[in-house]
Amino acid sequence: MTTKEILSTLKNETTSSDYERFLKQLTYKKISSDANLAVFEVPNKYIANWIKSKFTSQIQHCFETLDGSKPAIEIKVAGERRTKKEIIQEKIKSKEVDSTILNPSYTFDSFVLGPSNQMAYNASLAVSKKPGTQYNPLFIYGGTGLGKTHLLQAIGNDAIEHGKTVIYVTIEQFMNDFTFSIKNKNMEHFRSKYRQCDVLLIDDIQFLSGKEQTQEEFFHTFNELHNAKKQIVMTSDRLPSQIAGLVDRLRSRFEWGLTADIQIPGLETKIAIIEKKSDLNGIKLTRDIINFIATNLDSSIREIEGVLIRINASASLLNQEINLEMAQSLLKEQIKEKKENIKLPDIISIVANELNIKPSDIKSKKRTATVANARRVVIYLARELTHNSMPDIAKFLGMKDHSSISHNIKKANELIEKDENFKLIIENLKNKIINKEW
Repeated sequence: MTTKEILSTLKNETTSSDYERFLKQLTYKKISSDANLAVFEVPNKYIANWIKSKFTSQIQHCFETLDGSKPAIEIKVAGERRTKKEIIQEKIKSKEVDSTILNPSYTFDSFVLGPSNQMAYNASLAVSKKPGTQYNPLFIYGGTGLGKTHLLQAIGNDAIEHGKTVIYVTIEQFMNDFTFSIKNKNMEHFRSKYRQCDVLLIDDIQFLSGKEQTQEEFFHTFNELHNAKKQIVMTSDRLPSQIAGLVDRLRSRFEWGLTADIQIPGLETKIAIIEKKSDLNGIKLTRDIINFIATNLDSSIREIEGVLIRINASASLLNQEINLEMAQSLLKEQIKEKKENIKLPDIISIVANELNIKPSDIKSKKRTATVANARRVVIYLARELTHNSMPDIAKFLGMKDHSSISHNIKKANELIEKDENFKLIIENLKNKIINKEW
């Protein structure tokens, strides 16, 4: 097997962005590998850590697809030394040889709990304590990057610790396995793998839509496992009833157990996520940097992790401490792109809704304290989040000239410095506007 063959398979199973930024830099060290261990090299430790945390199972799956083997995967920095014996002993000790290799950092302890994910977390924890008996199947749904895969693998890691055999795959990997097994007349191996495990974890089940032959096979796999009281957990970006092209008998089975959603995290939860992720990765961030990231990124935990890695890598490569200016520079293009999509009417709409006044009052001549405060917030956010000039904002709000806009911005900045409650209102509104939560 060559690097080219492995990369070609990975390219088909991952996003073009992940492939170009990370996976493309993998080099397969065939001479250092054997049937039990596949060794790869990358240019630096940041890429190594990212690939280890995100793509180990996909790389292992490539070997299973290409030659039927299931080696442990080692990602090392060129020049770094670690014996194959150490890796194999580690995998045997953790019983991962018989299960899919999962991301070890995806545990219940490392998951940041908040109101947006409480139900999904509690259900996952319950399943891990009594697999196959409570909430079977468990169906977790929600938007991209909100933590579904984290909970899925947390269940798997907990099951492996208790000696269970765990299979974790995306539905795309399941389909690729199925197609490969049909072509090579090896369905016995395929069915043995998926029907004899203790816990089956399937990510992105919505992509089963329209795949009639694969749905038929998954239907029988589901029945075998469920009848044997083996745990099934699936994730999706939508409810089973909303997955088009799914046969009724599968849809009804997906709803047999419990469906739990993960919603977009609020600002406080997002700040807690940044604090937890930076702490786990040994990245020291000030409160200003944390607040800046939280209010300027969308609600994808995956994007937050990527930004933290970029900030840490930049600080290391430039041999300097992480500061607010560095974070602002690295996020400049992302923020610019978001600003281009934010319009003044949107800001007025969300501020009016949040502060419980009419949108028309903000553009009126009213000068009551409530209206004046709301108008000041709109002016500040319009200047911060859009490319509109002060004269543009004045014209839109029906104010005389830009001097009034300048005065309101100055007053808002003073309040942000002195009034913690006002600062929190601004950060919360900024977060909602950037993420289009209106």
